[in-house]
Amino acid sequence: MPSPHCSAFDDALAAGHIVPVPLEKAYRLVNHGPTVLVSARHDGVDNVMAAAWACGLDFSPPKVTVVLDKIAATRALVIASGYFALQVPNVAQLQLTYDLGTTSLAEDAEKLAHAGAQLFDAPGHDVPLVQGCSAWLVCKRVPEAHIEEAYDLFVGEVVGAWANPQVFEDGHWRFDRAQPSLRSLHYIAGGQFYAIGESLTAEVK
Repeated sequence: MPSPHCSAFDDALAAGHIVPVPLEKAYRLVNHGPTVLVSARHDGVDNVMAAAWACGLDFSPPKVTVVLDKIAATRALVIASGYFALQVPNVAQLQLTYDLGTTSLAEDAEKLAHAGAQLFDAPGHDVPLVQGCSAWLVCKRVPEAHIEEAYDLFVGEVVGAWANPQVFEDGHWRFDRAQPSLRSLHYIAGGQFYAIGESLTAEVK
């Protein structure tokens, strides 16, 4: 049964804090290599984890990939439900992102509450989304048993995409115009992240 938290999404949409992203441009939400939050739901259980290895795969239909280790509780939810979401967290969510990436649901049943994750749903999609992110992609799992088992690599077709217009507009990230707290995170190791840097534009010939 869908979550009752669609109203938070509707309110944000009505206020202009979230805007739809055309699916043909959805790959641009992750093609700069950010750390992402991966969320999934099955049988009344929600979970969110952080992942450093996610990227765009195809344009039409739009597809993405993400690595989900066999020990990750989120992986089982993705397989069981057939859906997952990728979210682009930001500097304001640094600690949240780290905590979600270093705590297992198997070890802490209250993981999401303890990390301070607030979830909401997009109407028509039974996948939990994390409030406060800069972008969200709802994905339908494309079953590829061999690569999932051999390489922990999951493929998803993007079926819904949204972004915060303060930082993503007209199909492009606008990090140079947005407040620093909205910059995306890029994980290195040992709790160290970098925020995305300045914009550089090459001459188009």
